[in-house]
Amino acid sequence: MAKGIIIREAHFPGKAPIEAYGNGGFRFADMSHRGSLLVLPSGIHGWEPADPLALKAADFDRLFAEAGKVEILLVGMGKELRPLPAPLRAALKEAGISADPMSTGAAVRTYNVLLAEDRAVAAALIAVD
Repeated sequence: MAKGIIIREAHFPGKAPIEAYGNGGFRFADMSHRGSLLVLPSGIHGWEPADPLALKAADFDRLFAEAGKVEILLVGMGKELRPLPAPLRAALKEAGISADPMSTGAAVRTYNVLLAEDRAVAAALIAVD
């Protein structure tokens, strides 16, 4: 008997360049994802922070679990550059992660370059329309 539709957490288990962004999502590895992404050494995860304008350390729990594998975090803040909240910056610094906020487009382009250089990079990308 059929079990019906099984909803799983969005996850791609590997590293891949981001091929395109916009229209509320991203394309990578011949797939598309609607919504924001958290790109880590363990793979690309669907990511929906509660309030992208008020990011907090709890939004990055999965990143902190992999902190030993990440040197640089690129934070795509949407269409415009916004500073990271001070408590989040402090938590990232304590974990030994250098964080660079920028627009999502700039973060995607920088991520792809650093990935091609085999750098220890992660990205938190807020989707843009």
